Amino acid sequence: MSVENFLDNDGKVTQWPKKHSNKLLVVAYLATKFKFDITYHENGVNEVLKQWHTFCNWPLLRRSLIDYGFMERDVEGTRYKRNQ
Repeated sequence: MSVENFLDNDGKVTQWPKKHSNKLLVVAYLATKFKFDITYHENGVNEVLKQWHTFCNWPLLRRSLIDYGFMERDVEGTRYKRNQ
């Protein structure tokens, strides 16, 4: 399966997949919306995610970026950086 199966015509994610392999595709796609050399505050991460999905669950997507290793969060949980 391809990430395009989960995107609308504007490139926004329209659904959260059930299968792990498809979730990885979606999270990897969303990770490309973040720059490597920028530290994001939680609000900034949320704003980027809000622009790139349609089902209003940016906390799930933010956690998934961390869980799948695409972003790391500082010990206070307030600053994020892209890893991959």
